Amino acid sequence: MQETLLALGVGLAGSIGFMGVLWLVSLPLRNSSIVDVAWGPSFLLQAVIYTSLTPDGWGSRKALVLTLVAIWATRLALHVATRNAGKGEDYRYATWRAEAGNAWWWRSFFKVFALQAGLSWFIGMPLLAAQAGGAQAWTALDAVGVALWAIGFTFEAVGDWQLRSFLRDPANKGRSLTPGLWRFTRHTNYFGDATQWWGFFALAAAAGGWWSVLSPVVMTFLIVRISGVGMLEQTIAQRRPDYAGYMRRTSAFIPWFPKEDR
Repeated sequence: MQETLLALGVGLAGSIGFMGVLWLVSLPLRNSSIVDVAWGPSFLLQAVIYTSLTPDGWGSRKALVLTLVAIWATRLALHVATRNAGKGEDYRYATWRAEAGNAWWWRSFFKVFALQAGLSWFIGMPLLAAQAGGAQAWTALDAVGVALWAIGFTFEAVGDWQLRSFLRDPANKGRSLTPGLWRFTRHTNYFGDATQWWGFFALAAAAGGWWSVLSPVVMTFLIVRISGVGMLEQTIAQRRPDYAGYMRRTSAFIPWFPKEDR
């Protein structure tokens, strides 16, 4: 228990320190959007910290967890960085900046960077639980975890690629992406992200880390109700005339066959 608490403490300190440096970088850039690029790497940092602070964990599972986190974090960071390149500050942060005025330079630390540090630390707990002990052999839960991660990664990576390709075509301006994986869920990439975290939790459960179950629960809730699906669908129908019909036909989150195909 003391080893776990120590690792959690170091992980939290690392997350805050990492986001604190990013906050300082964001000030002269006048761009708080860089926090989005750092979301994935913040988990990779935690995974590396936990790997070094869990000598009793099984080496093979630790290597697996670290590899899966590295693949997910690297792809996500590159995707967000290339998507945001040359576009300036995201409208969400720009709105908060305008509302806060001259106070944004310090408010941004708490409202954006410290908040992201705390969330990433809490959501990243399975990365510690999967490495802190447990069976020194592969189990069925390990297989479930890898399968969930693979499904999630496919939905997120392919979904992002399909969406980017769709948006690059000027003919698609104002239209909704409906073919491909988006035919089965309106939020392909968000479903994929949440599913990967259930995969990480399954790996944690294989190591006896059932206590980390709130991580994927909170991650899924945030994606569905707060920052992902919930936020986008408040305005997206106003910007895309065909989206109302898409909503009637297509599952919001969990993939399923469109109504028109049943």
